[in-house]
Amino acid sequence: MVADQLRIAMLSVHSCPLGNPGAKDTGGMNVYVLELAHELAKQGLLVDVYTRVHDPEDKQIVELRQNARLIHLRAGEDDYVHKLAVYSYLPDFACNAENFRKRNDMRYDLVFSHYWLSGWAGKFLKKWWRVPHMMMFHTLGAVKNSVGIGEDEPELRIETERLLTKDCERIIATTEGEKEDLILNYSASPEGISVIPCGVNLDLFQPMNKQIAKQQLGFSEDKLILFVGRIEPLKGIDQLLRAMTYLENGHRLRLVIIGGGEHGQYEMQRLQKLSQDLHIEDSVTFSGLIKHEKLRHFYNAADVCVIPSYYESFGLVALESMACGTPVVATNVGDLKSIIHQGETGYVVMDNTPSTLAGKIDSLLSKPSSNTKYMLAIRASVACFSWSNIARKIIKACREVIASYFA
Repeated sequence: MVADQLRIAMLSVHSCPLGNPGAKDTGGMNVYVLELAHELAKQGLLVDVYTRVHDPEDKQIVELRQNARLIHLRAGEDDYVHKLAVYSYLPDFACNAENFRKRNDMRYDLVFSHYWLSGWAGKFLKKWWRVPHMMMFHTLGAVKNSVGIGEDEPELRIETERLLTKDCERIIATTEGEKEDLILNYSASPEGISVIPCGVNLDLFQPMNKQIAKQQLGFSEDKLILFVGRIEPLKGIDQLLRAMTYLENGHRLRLVIIGGGEHGQYEMQRLQKLSQDLHIEDSVTFSGLIKHEKLRHFYNAADVCVIPSYYESFGLVALESMACGTPVVATNVGDLKSIIHQGETGYVVMDNTPSTLAGKIDSLLSKPSSNTKYMLAIRASVACFSWSNIARKIIKACREVIASYFA
């Protein structure tokens, strides 16, 4: 081991980084943790990602790449457990992480927790291991409750998040807006927050021939509109369905909705019923879950990707779509206002009313979306979000936190 080679323990307790994005409790955070672990290891760090066993067939140790491992620990049933129920198993998780460390005679330089449940476990591990604790919340319960869409987040989460902002040595926020939310809702110290955006895998998400991509996926329509994400009310998919009724531009249209999983069935049924009530069911495809590495084919086949959400902590789907050269229409959530160049690489709208969404979708559908120069310009606009760039910023934050902690 190189003398200054950092060993990082990343925690993603309730959600396995190898889970399929778009299912219940999986999404951008899974992509973030997995991609960051890969890149940190590539840049010379030793990374262990700890998660709970989600399946009896899970191997305890999964090699992600050289210097990066995924470690499964027992915490409750070896199956899906509702994330709030995971809270009662966090002591077991933390103890099992410590037992694993002892058995393997390891030491860590820093604990990097993802989501409030992981943060609770990380709070104890930092004391036992006598190392600094870095937190990334990904979403904030107080902000989700202020939106008022879907189920309320419990007070347990709100209070735990408030405690963690005081207990950890550094918070990584993905946007300036998230930093402001942390200060406003939890009285977090501004000096303890670093703003570092999410990244995108530019090797995986690349432009392809749009017509070939459509043919490969079996779509014959002139224009394709795409949604990617979890099937839940907060995502605003019902507003996108209603927007379809406003689109009459002479093209044959199809809306493809990717996401779901067994735990999103009720919302899926509600949306399918809505598409029937709107008489657009023949123009809507619910594709279910698609493996992350295969999403690029859908992004490339699409003429526009739509993010009609009421709340996003960042908006990773926009980066993936734009890396493939496909423009985006999105509500003003996450950091999309600074990512999307208005009228050039897409549009950011102030709300997700159907007529507003439809107007901007229609504007993009009228453009030559398969034009190579246009696609490459969209891709170039997100080149700065490469995971290599993001990882360098995270490493800088890690070294600052460690140096300050041990000063």
